[in-house]
Amino acid sequence: MGTAKRASSRVQGVSALALLCAMAILTAPGLAAGSAYAAPAAPAAPAPEPEGKSLDQVRKEIEDLYRQAGTATDAYNLAVGETKAQSERIVEIARLVVAGQDRITGLKDRAGAAARAQYRSGGLPPGAALALSDSPSAYLDGAGRLRQGEKATTDLLSELNRTQTDLERYAKDAGALWQKMEENRVKQEAAKKQIEDKIKAAEALESRLAAEEKARLIQLEQEAQYKAQTAWLSSGAMKDVKGAATDAGKRAVQFATAQMGKPYEWGAEGPGSFDCSGLTSQAWLAAGRPIPRTSQEQLRLLPKVALKDMRPGDLIIYFDDASHVGMYVGDGAMVHAPRPGRNITMAGAGSMPIKAVVRPDA
Repeated sequence: MGTAKRASSRVQGVSALALLCAMAILTAPGLAAGSAYAAPAAPAAPAPEPEGKSLDQVRKEIEDLYRQAGTATDAYNLAVGETKAQSERIVEIARLVVAGQDRITGLKDRAGAAARAQYRSGGLPPGAALALSDSPSAYLDGAGRLRQGEKATTDLLSELNRTQTDLERYAKDAGALWQKMEENRVKQEAAKKQIEDKIKAAEALESRLAAEEKARLIQLEQEAQYKAQTAWLSSGAMKDVKGAATDAGKRAVQFATAQMGKPYEWGAEGPGSFDCSGLTSQAWLAAGRPIPRTSQEQLRLLPKVALKDMRPGDLIIYFDDASHVGMYVGDGAMVHAPRPGRNITMAGAGSMPIKAVVRPDA
């Protein structure tokens, strides 16, 4: 999310930036807005509680709204991707229809030429006339040509019927695709409204906070992330994680870390902003490996790997509904596009509930 910082060269599949950030993760709490994982500041004096709610309750409510917006964003992105694929298929069908119509025109021309030849020969094709010759050799030759002519006519009619059947199927397929496109358009509109409503509600909650409350809210976010990361590391989750990045994985990590500082924007795939799965899908596209667009489809379609086998470049899918995704960069750290109002940044890989790890270059 903000201006990009090019990642430094990788050593054993992990950038120096990732190593520095990971060292901070092991010893310090919190995610500084738009930067590396860093320790939160000392607790500030308690701020007034808005509308009878504690600031931490407001934080959780805001995070829940943004998570719901993230789930709707996945639905929106999936519908957009399906509509694009259906549109491309309709264009392909249109080309096939034009080719089929041209073919039918050619076949009809050939059939017409054969009919005219038969008429000119008194109702018999040239082969049949030869068959009536008094010469035995001419008769045999004529009979052979007659059979060839009959087969050619049969083949011509069969090809004409097949081409007409193909055109009917194309028309049916195009009709079904148009219907799906309309259904997806409705899904997109519904998802878009839900996204905008959730973000608007979250922003309204945050806008009612005083300046010191907003600063404290960021600190509470950092503290919650640090607590989750510390518990995750204390569980021994990273004990056996020693996987090295592949060349493609290194390229994906380089792309993703170079976007740090750019803003989150739902539905965005760069270059100036990204949503969470927009970042991971574009990073792997830059590495030469196209992957599904949404975090839910990444979970569904990419091979899953055990946490202990995780290596830089792998994708970490978060929450039960797979509504968020980040890219593992090594040493317990990941890079991700967090949510609206935040920038692409480095964070602890265990700072949110992990659902699965998937591998784009298995």
